[in-house]
Amino acid sequence: MNGSASAGSAGGAVSGRSAGSAGGAVSGPSDGSAAPLGRGAEYRRAALVGLAGLVVLGGLVAVSWRRSEASPVLPLKVRSAEVTRAVGDLAEGGRWPASRTVDVYRGYGAWVDVFDFSPAYTRGNPPFDFDDLDEMAADGVRTVYLQAARLDDRTPDGLEDRWLLADLLIGAHERGMAVVAWYLPKWVADGRDLERLRLLDEFEVLGHRFDGVAVDIEWQGEIPAPERSSRLVSLSQTFRARTDDPLGAIVMPAVLTEVINPNFWPAFPYRRLASIYDVWLPMSYWSFRTSSYGDGYSYHEESVRRLRANLGDPDALVHGIGGIGGVDGINDPQNPREPRATLDEIDAFMRALADSGSIGGSVYDWQTLEPAARRSLAAHFSTGAAADLG
Repeated sequence: MNGSASAGSAGGAVSGRSAGSAGGAVSGPSDGSAAPLGRGAEYRRAALVGLAGLVVLGGLVAVSWRRSEASPVLPLKVRSAEVTRAVGDLAEGGRWPASRTVDVYRGYGAWVDVFDFSPAYTRGNPPFDFDDLDEMAADGVRTVYLQAARLDDRTPDGLEDRWLLADLLIGAHERGMAVVAWYLPKWVADGRDLERLRLLDEFEVLGHRFDGVAVDIEWQGEIPAPERSSRLVSLSQTFRARTDDPLGAIVMPAVLTEVINPNFWPAFPYRRLASIYDVWLPMSYWSFRTSSYGDGYSYHEESVRRLRANLGDPDALVHGIGGIGGVDGINDPQNPREPRATLDEIDAFMRALADSGSIGGSVYDWQTLEPAARRSLAAHFSTGAAADLG
């Protein structure tokens, strides 16, 4: 999703931001102030120290970030309208599902990364807002996949702004959608990768938790493949030891690592990871492919067959990710940084999801889907080829 080379470009010389992030030139310091996410939300700075309390109807409603004592204290914003509304719901006896299951990976998903919603990564002007959540819900999206943590100077506290995350999490839940938080490890040896996964696992606000946590496994850096594999397995084992909840593995498509570019990650440790992760999410971004793998169907279908064979599990649960984006062929962006999928290719991808027995599917990412592509996906998951996934 977000590494030194994208799942789509790993076969060539393209580098920089991954296929998941739209525009490698987005950089520069943020002024530190998070713009409101959604209409009517007002923020002012506050210090959050471990556990925040809100007095509601004479009682105490806990907003817990479950921070460790060693975690730094970062200036944050006071709750927005979404959080305020949830306080009232909880005070009236509302309850939210506490258990995490693989069901959140079933059906139609939508992807949102920091370059969509975080002011720190968008020069204070994120394009994603609650209109998008409304549209997702209206289109039948079941799960929002949210990049809620990052190892980057622009995310100094590990998680993205907690009140923005609270807005998105509660806003999605209020619209009937689950939220899976994902993180891209960089295989550092100082524990920061594990700390970010822990923060995602334990993030909670007003009874709302992320409905799942997924690990984006693609970062190369300057780390040789054997050492990368060792650190991946160690991180995965350590994180698994602290949670019994289902975990998602966002992985490079096996066709890419075995056929197109075997040098990307030789001897990927599938078998050592098979018992750790519960759902596999191959990044089958066919829009980068110029061979027969660029038709929207073959890349995903073959990658799923190879993935299950590598895992030694013919019934491994798979949620396929296609893309990048989707265009209708009318006034499309000229010379986009990342080639976009066509509507015909998306149709083929939907058939591949069904034929491969995938339990769910999505196209990366929401912001790069033109309206016609969003309508096409909604139709496929409602009454079309992907209607019976899961």
